[in-house]
This record gives sequence, C-alpha cells and structure tokens, in this order.
Amino acid sequence: MRWIVVNDLMQSGYGYVMSEPVGKSFDPEFAPELTPKEMLALGVFGGKYMTDCRDEFPKDWFRGAKLASGPADPSLNFFGVHASQSLAVWRKKGWIHHDDPRGWFQWYCRYHQGRRGPDDQRQIRRWRAMRRHIAQLKNACEPGDLSCRPRQRQALLHWAYDTRRI
Repeated sequence: MRWIVVNDLMQSGYGYVMSEPVGKSFDPEFAPELTPKEMLALGVFGGKYMTDCRDEFPKDWFRGAKLASGPADPSLNFFGVHASQSLAVWRKKGWIHHDDPRGWFQWYCRYHQGRRGPDDQRQIRRWRAMRRHIAQLKNACEPGDLSCRPRQRQALLHWAYDTRRI
C-alpha cells in the first residue's frame, strides 16, 4: 500500500491509499478497453484534462500525450472534434464526487493506479451506461468507418471504450 498526497489546482492536501496493484484487481463489472496512458496518447478532452496534476501519475503517461498548452483544443482529440460537457454541467447534474473534482477520468486514473473508494460502484455504473452508444455506432456505421459519428466515438473514447475497432 502506498499513500498519495495531491496538491494541484483543484485539490490541496487530499490524500488516498493505493491499495491494489496498478492496472489490476478491477471490479469484474469494469473492463475498460484503454488505459489512461493510451487515452492521453490518442487525444482526449482537448488535451486539457491533466495539465496541472502530472506529479500524481506516472511520468510515462505524459510521454507522447496530446496535451494543450493553452485552452482545450479539440483538434488534439483523436477524432478531432469537441465531445465533452463542461465541468460546470457535470457539477450541476451531480456527477462529481468530492474525491475526484475533475470527474470520471480522474476517478479512472486513480482507480487504475490502485485506489479503491466509496464512489467506485457509481462510477462503474456510469461507465457501463455508456455502452448503449456502442450499439448505436454499430447500427449506424459501416465497420471501420471512423468518420461516422465522430462526436459519439470521441465521447466513448473519453470513457475508455476503443471505438477504432467498431
């Protein structure tokens, strides 16, 4: 077990325990197709998601990551489109847990690193709910046509689903 203390723009003095091995011991209902490192390299969240909290996560996640130096840049996303709702919308809808003020991806990064916590089951349910979009893609798009429904594909990529294979 390892203790992590977070000090970034959104959390100061927050701490958590990494109680599981990195990338292992996931809930059987949670099987993401991409790791956080893979997601960052492909291009997610306009490159703006993790720019101030690199110290918390492995340095190799950021080698080759598509990160914006200024405001979010949708052209950095794998599908080149904006496919996110603002953090303000997430807060208004009650989707943010105080342990993870940046939302689902922050939760996933920490879960992947071995943290387990009180919000795990809710986040896993939210991740599973995104699967309905996969069926929509399969029904609407020819296999391998990555130009079909790019916003929906990018949104799924934000949730660790690899739509390049659909």
